[in-house]
Amino acid sequence: MSKVKYYYDSEKLAYQKIKPKKGRRVGYISLFLVASALFGFLCFVVLINTPFFETPKDKLQAREIENLKINYALLNRKMDQLDDVLSDLEERDNNLYRVYFNSSPIPDEQRRAGFGGINRYKALEGYNNSDLVMNTTRRVDVITKQLVIQSRSLDEILKLAKDKEKLLSAIPAIQPVKNEDLKHMASGFGYRSDPFTKVRKFHAGMDFSAKTGTPIFATGDGVVRRADNSLSGYGNHIEITHGYGYETLYAHLSKYNVRPGQRVKRGDIIGYVGSTGRSEAPHLHYEVHKNGAVVNPLNFYYGSISAKEYVLISQLANQENQSLD
Repeated sequence: MSKVKYYYDSEKLAYQKIKPKKGRRVGYISLFLVASALFGFLCFVVLINTPFFETPKDKLQAREIENLKINYALLNRKMDQLDDVLSDLEERDNNLYRVYFNSSPIPDEQRRAGFGGINRYKALEGYNNSDLVMNTTRRVDVITKQLVIQSRSLDEILKLAKDKEKLLSAIPAIQPVKNEDLKHMASGFGYRSDPFTKVRKFHAGMDFSAKTGTPIFATGDGVVRRADNSLSGYGNHIEITHGYGYETLYAHLSKYNVRPGQRVKRGDIIGYVGSTGRSEAPHLHYEVHKNGAVVNPLNFYYGSISAKEYVLISQLANQENQSLD
């Protein structure tokens, strides 16, 4: 029961009952209803955003998000391992492979350079886990770039290795006449007494004394440039161009086993010992040229003789005796 309210009427000198107006009562009722509706709406918003009232779809999405976070963490761990392996490969590439082939190392600034220009990851911004996704994507891009650089470096190393193999095959690295076929080492590189004039003059090669018909071997891979007797004093001779600045000459042959333009391999029989041209006895006169200059052939026999044999041959070759041509 609502309370009855009175007011004092000074004219009538008596208390009168207060009668509420109908409009005010309606206002109170309306205000109450509005407040109740607002309170209910607020309660609804709070309730639907609490975990106690998650829908199945919300739970599924939350589970997927957690799974993605775990997968990103595993991916980053694998990238750490990949980064370690790649760093080890880069170190070997710079300090072993490229050093061996006399190639400049690739600086770290080039290997790990970022991506300039536009923001490559703008489309990934604005999400709850944008930082995680962007950092992982950025790491994948950097590692991909490192792999591309390393792949190109290995391609270059492979090419250098092939060139190195060709170089090693081209170098005149064996004796042109086998030790068992030699009578003796007649004359070495340097100043010797001329067999005809007896004047001391420079001998530009080595003389291998052997009987006529003894096989002569190509000392390195190359192409026969000449097989004739056009050079005065050399008689029947062969010139082989090996590439990389190397050329060899084989003189005083009895006959040829190759023709100009023919490709030969180290160890191929190219001719036979003789005494043609300006020669005192059957022997092979052998010269090595590097970049147009004659060099001592004794420095190139490491491919066919032992250290002991090298010492013996060098002692004989360095004796200032008489040459055979």
